Amino acid sequence: MGNQPRPIDPELRARLMQELRTPWRGLRRALWLALAASGAVGLATMAMRGASGAEVASADLLIQISALVLFGGLLWFDRNRTVAADPD
Repeated sequence: MGNQPRPIDPELRARLMQELRTPWRGLRRALWLALAASGAVGLATMAMRGASGAEVASADLLIQISALVLFGGLLWFDRNRTVAADPD
């Protein structure tokens, strides 16, 4: 009986639709960033150990490089890919 839903704010609707398309993006990106930073710190530590003359296991070095590349790549692919509107 005249109980029509109020129209939703277009800006809020756009944000909700974006979250629907890419759920948990902020949490995922924070996780990728933390894991990539961990790989970078580990790699830097191993580089300093190697520069001081200490032996660095190649398997450990490969793990740190792989972590940095993998999680950096995931962070890169999870970025916002907004396409600019065509002005015409």
